[in-house]
Parts: sequence; structure tokens; C-alpha cells
Amino acid sequence: MKNFTITKNQLNNLASKLLNENWTVISQSKAESNYSKISSAEELIVDSSLKPTNISMKDCFFPKSETLFFFKRKKDDYELIDIADLETKTIIFGAKPCDAAAVPVLGKVFNWDYKDEFFNKRVQNTVIIGMACKFADENCFCTSVGLSPLSENGSDIFLIPLNENKYLIKEVTEKGKDFISANRNFVTEEENLSINENDFAGPEKRFSTENIKVWLDKNFENNFWMNAGETCLGCAQCAYVCPTCHCFDIVDEDCYSCGRRVKNWDSCQFELFTKHASGHNPREEQGKRYRQRVSHKFKYYKDRFDEILCTGCGRCTRGCPVSIDIGLILEDINSHSLETSSVNN
Repeated sequence: MKNFTITKNQLNNLASKLLNENWTVISQSKAESNYSKISSAEELIVDSSLKPTNISMKDCFFPKSETLFFFKRKKDDYELIDIADLETKTIIFGAKPCDAAAVPVLGKVFNWDYKDEFFNKRVQNTVIIGMACKFADENCFCTSVGLSPLSENGSDIFLIPLNENKYLIKEVTEKGKDFISANRNFVTEEENLSINENDFAGPEKRFSTENIKVWLDKNFENNFWMNAGETCLGCAQCAYVCPTCHCFDIVDEDCYSCGRRVKNWDSCQFELFTKHASGHNPREEQGKRYRQRVSHKFKYYKDRFDEILCTGCGRCTRGCPVSIDIGLILEDINSHSLETSSVNN
């Protein structure tokens, strides 16, 4: 595919054009807390050195609370009312690789035994402009889960900083190619551009997901889990900020004469998540619930979809109120796996 360059001023002009055409334009918020809609180009933030937002961009495709349909109660029946059209065009500027990569990973479960029309329409109508990442702290581990600061997975278009004012802008998908073609006057085609990949080295690899999987396959009842989950509060902060966690519940909100059916975020870290109507709970201890979180990401999802349900963004660790570090836990599992392999050999 062709390579182009774009300046910050051109990015702002592009954002202005799209806003005038009634696109929903999203970028990092000024507070760096989340990805949010902007109303003017002056609010656009595209900066590869920023740390990941506190909350991922997951809710652009999988909202915290999503109305599936409305209903009206009649004498002997119900009238179902579809929600408004989902055809709004959306563009996300400056998505981190650890955020963009989550979209196709989520697409596996939302198109497994049932195709989620809501998720698929949002993905279909959204252009994701990903961006190379120059940030890494002790909580980042994208390189340990098969990604890197230059990963283009999930992006339609990808920006790589050439200097403080200019980016290489790459076509990644056909959707991205069509978008650049439709906005050709905002970019400049160039050849023989060189990128210093040392500027995007990323965090050092900390563990092997293959070793993690081997140990998880054989250690469901290991006492390790009670220790790992001992301090967990079950608050689900980790799940809610995560770009790939996707547990949800569906409820009917009824005001007698009318109501709606709603899909809401949920989490396997809540005690009520697996509590039966009888009162029995197969995961009655937090250690078992934490085992589910790690196993889902590094074993069950891998078994089902051949994907790791983690992009190494580090949000769960940064925001944990009791400082549980999933990276350290995975390093421990990796070490146990290597020790077991050494003994067996």
C-alpha cells in the first residue's frame, strides 16, 4: 500500500472537515482519562508519548449500557420498538496499539455463536487511526502478548511520528485506503521514508504466553490462586478499564406501561456473577474468581479462538486500589511453568 505523510495542522483540518460533515470524532481527552467525543479541532489530541488513557476505548464499540430495544405494554401483548439507527460515521484519532488491537480480538466473541449486530455496525462505521507508541512504564507488557509499539492490528490507518510536526500515515485496511482516497488533499504521498524502530522499542518481554498456557492447563486447583486473589476486593476496576474484557448482563427495565431491554457491563470478579438462585456459588472465594480472570485471558480464549485476551496495556495494574500487578502474577506463572518443565526433563 502507498505511504503518505500528514502534519499536525493537516490532522486538525481533517478533523474540522469531518465535524462539519457530522462525523463523530473521538480522541484522547485533555485529562487523559478516556477517549471522548470532540466538538472542535482545537480539542484534538494526537500524541504518541502519552500514557494509555485510564479507560480504554472499548465502549466506542461495546457501550457500558446499551439499549437493545424499547417496549410498550398493551392489554394482551407488547409492542417492540427498535432503537435509533446505528449508521453514524465515527473516527478515532490516535488509538494506542494496545487499544486498536483489542477490536478484532473482541470481534471473535461477538461473532462466535451469535453475530452481535450492534458491535458489528459500530466497527463497520468506524475508522480507527492508530498511532505508534513512545510510552512505556513498569506496567506495560505489550511485547509479552505478541504486540509492539508499532503494531497495526485493529487500525485502519496508522500514524508513525517522523518529527514533532509530521507523521507517516499508512493505509492498513481497505477501509483506511478508501478513507485516505476520499481525503487525498489532506495528505502528501512520499517514498523512501525511513523509520528508526529503536525509537519504538517498547517494554522488555517479561514472560511467554505459551509457558503461561502450559501451566494453566494443569494447575486449576493449585493453591497459587488463593494467594494471587487474597487481596483482591472484587471491585472489577480491572475489567471495566480493560480493552478486552467483555462480560455483560441483560436486564429489562420496566415502568409498568413501557420499558427497555438493556445490555450492561458485568464482571467475573463480582461475587454475584456466578451465584445461583439456590444460593450456591461455584466461585465462592475471590481466589477462584481471580483464577477465572487470568484463565479466561490466557487459556480459555486461546482454546476457543486462538487469541490472547490481553493487549498488555497495564490499565488493570495502574488503577487497582490494592496494587495487584497482573504482570508480576504472569511472571510468577511463567517461572512455575519453567520450573515444572525443568523437573519433568
